Amino acid sequence: METLSFSFIIPVYNRPEEIRELLESFVALEGDFNFEIVIVEDGSSIRSEDIVTNFSDELNIAYFYKENSGPGDSRNFGMKKASGNYFIILDSDVILPSNYLVEVDNFLSKTYYDCFGGPDAAHPSFSNLQKAINFSMTSFITTGGIRGGKKQVEDFQPRSFNMGLSKKAFEESGGFGKIHPGEDPDLSLRLKQLGYKTTLIKNAFVYHKRRISWTKFYKQVHKFGLVRPILNQWHPTSESLVYWLPTLFTLTFILAITLSVFGIMLPLYIFLSYFIIAFLMAFYVNKNSIVALLALIAIVVQFFGYGYGFLWSTLNIKLLNKIPEERFPQLFFN
Repeated sequence: METLSFSFIIPVYNRPEEIRELLESFVALEGDFNFEIVIVEDGSSIRSEDIVTNFSDELNIAYFYKENSGPGDSRNFGMKKASGNYFIILDSDVILPSNYLVEVDNFLSKTYYDCFGGPDAAHPSFSNLQKAINFSMTSFITTGGIRGGKKQVEDFQPRSFNMGLSKKAFEESGGFGKIHPGEDPDLSLRLKQLGYKTTLIKNAFVYHKRRISWTKFYKQVHKFGLVRPILNQWHPTSESLVYWLPTLFTLTFILAITLSVFGIMLPLYIFLSYFIIAFLMAFYVNKNSIVALLALIAIVVQFFGYGYGFLWSTLNIKLLNKIPEERFPQLFFN
């Protein structure tokens, strides 16, 4: 294995203040590493170039502006411009803990993989809503740990808010596709077909800020649900009954409420037990009862949004044989 040379690839769209926070965390990184940062401005009307310039004396930064073509294409653009042999892809709304690059380098130096993913976590400074949504998106009781909430695993499907990719794997795979969201599991599955292994580096987490509202959160998870049947069609070996769980949760929760009107309470009691466990887990993690209560709302929004999206997309893609790009054009960049 050749000596690792890291290039951080960060697309940004109309979020200069996020870039400021992220670059401040780069300045505080531990370790004596010679890395570069590639900022790709994806057609923003509110540019971050001035902020990037302010850090140019402290960090090795390259800044590029291009017409809007989506985050996947912007990451590909950045990797083509980068000089390193190993790319680390971040979203603009993350903050790095000071030991991030130490953890990545230590892991890859001992156990090399051409692609890795890391978890996301909530920083103490985050709002109650951000902490609640983070719990819903990362807890084992909601997602089963698929976003990094478990020990090192092979065949982990990294998410592009915190993802590493070797130059060799990028060049052979062609990088990210035009679908969004879903471009990251699509790339992971194509890498697997090419013989590359992926893994989770559990200690290489980032603080994922998620500047989000309830409405934006619902739209986001709804799109996640719409995308998954498309990915299953493209990659049949990735199909799993697990992806049906949010839909099953949604339908049975509605059924439980309906049955309670007629005096049949047991199904509703089962759901209440689940929510009590979720509340206690969220309270244990965050030490905040308000966050724990908001986490219950986030769980319902997540399951309903994803479950409905998954069912609707499945009906269109599998039952009606619709072409994904024509039926759901909002999920694809030209």
